[in-house]
Amino acid sequence: MDGIFVIKFGGNTLADPANVDSLAAELKELQEKGTKIVVVHGGGSSISAEMKARGLTPVMVGGQRITDGPAMEVVEDVLHRINVELVEKFTAAGVRAVGLGAFRFTLSEPRPPYKVIEDGVEKTYDLGLVGTVTSVDPNPLLDLLEAGIIPVVYPVGTDGERKLNVNADTMSGGIAVGIGADELLAVTDVPGILRNFPDMDSKIDRVTLSEIDGLITSGVISGGMIPKVEAAASAVRAGAKAVRMVNGTGGKNEISRSIKGEPLGTLIVKE
Repeated sequence: MDGIFVIKFGGNTLADPANVDSLAAELKELQEKGTKIVVVHGGGSSISAEMKARGLTPVMVGGQRITDGPAMEVVEDVLHRINVELVEKFTAAGVRAVGLGAFRFTLSEPRPPYKVIEDGVEKTYDLGLVGTVTSVDPNPLLDLLEAGIIPVVYPVGTDGERKLNVNADTMSGGIAVGIGADELLAVTDVPGILRNFPDMDSKIDRVTLSEIDGLITSGVISGGMIPKVEAAASAVRAGAKAVRMVNGTGGKNEISRSIKGEPLGTLIVKE
């Protein structure tokens, strides 16, 4: 279990306190054995709920949130709150953890107009204050890891002038490449990429970058799974050794079992 692992938790996984307790227990076990871990978390459902509470209308396109100024304020407020709560829960479970925003050690740039296929027609959307990672300063994270501390990162980026909403999958992929992680574990509420959603028995064990393109084109990968898989693929293209999508619900300990070498979830590789 030597090496560095980036673990990305989705908002749906974190919504259940039982899942958080289970994840905290796994992190404690791994940390005690000397495994170096960086945690990146999302919070999409909580952001949408808070936007509605403030009288704003969430707009999602291909799994990406269109983010204007008021929406960006909500994104930062909610993700920071979730980050504080997570660190408190991890600490209470005996995990040595520190929370920080990704804008402290990464740079991002606004995404170009986003193209999606809707009802067979290609449409283009301006996502607004949505970013993609361009560079990572690994030293703040590596210093924490060397001190035996788990960085818990929320994916608010910056282009040097403005805060940007960066998809948690995109951010975790950028960080994994930037710090030379051995593997990125994308923790979701499904067992991996499903060939026939929602049939849980149709999980794809291993997929290459070229196969992913075909699965998206054919509609096997759709909706909110598209940015998750595209981010994983981007991480592999940028030099990440591998990305593994695993299930973080139900107390199955798939994170620690994956790090120990069990072939769980869906492994995404270059070839």
